Amino acid sequence: MLTPEQIAIYASDLENFHVERKSSLSNKKSIEEAICAFANDLPGSGGVRVGPRTDTATRDEERVLTERRRSWNGPYDQTPIYGSTLDSLDLDLFKTEFLPGAIDPATLMENQRSVPEQLASLHLASPDAVPNVAGMVVLGHDPTTYIKGAYVQFLRIDGSELTDPLVDRREFTGPISHVLVAMDELARAHIRVATRVAGTDRELSRPDYPLEALQQLLRNAVMHRNYETSNAPVQWYWFNDRVEIHNPGGLFGRATPEAFGVPGGNDYRNPTIAAALRSLGFVQRFGLGVPLARRACKDNGNPPPEFNFNSGSFAVTMRRP
Repeated sequence: MLTPEQIAIYASDLENFHVERKSSLSNKKSIEEAICAFANDLPGSGGVRVGPRTDTATRDEERVLTERRRSWNGPYDQTPIYGSTLDSLDLDLFKTEFLPGAIDPATLMENQRSVPEQLASLHLASPDAVPNVAGMVVLGHDPTTYIKGAYVQFLRIDGSELTDPLVDRREFTGPISHVLVAMDELARAHIRVATRVAGTDRELSRPDYPLEALQQLLRNAVMHRNYETSNAPVQWYWFNDRVEIHNPGGLFGRATPEAFGVPGGNDYRNPTIAAALRSLGFVQRFGLGVPLARRACKDNGNPPPEFNFNSGSFAVTMRRP
């Protein structure tokens, strides 16, 4: 069992992830039992009663605990952002682009709901018209006002190291559809096409990177990144010999390194954002991003994408043919 001193520390620390608090503090014994039971759910405890330990959970254990508790309350991307208003959202974009993709035309014509009601029904705002995380990422004029990491940083480097000369630098923020379109345009601008003679009467042109693979991997990064506990952006580095994409947040839920990119091996940290990308036409079928990127690389003669899984981050590297 926890010592009385440890229980007092847990109960007084308002930021502690290990304690479930109730509105009533009248039953001291019940509180002690609840704290001890929750503490024993820590990864690595093996179900053994927690004794007088002084060490703290690792960062990865805290992340697991946070995601476990979040699963009880619904996905994080449906969390309201109190302090924001509907003025923070591009409502013209919502009405002209998002709604026609999310709701069939006949239903949309008959729909007499107000815009706040429509936003709430599509899980982009709370019932009291407060934008949530997904609403801000998908429709926000400047999501970084409320979600500091909601942008993509691009660096084009003349060399193979971060310390080599910088050729181009961009930052992309705003509604997610605008971000993705702008990244597509920049990718086209930086792709180089090599021409080589095949035989004597025809030429073959091949890009150094297939656009489809870049699109799929960048969309996956924006869709699956951790918006909850990281202020870092998605980082897109274009070197002379490779392209790297880094995003905050490791594999989520049932996704594992062994099952990654195969049927049934995916999961969604931000299911509302994923559904929005599908409504906007950037995702056709869930779970196909990585297989499509692999196929595009193979067809173009590039090596397969290389994936690096860490507890708090995810990275993919594409190399030239």
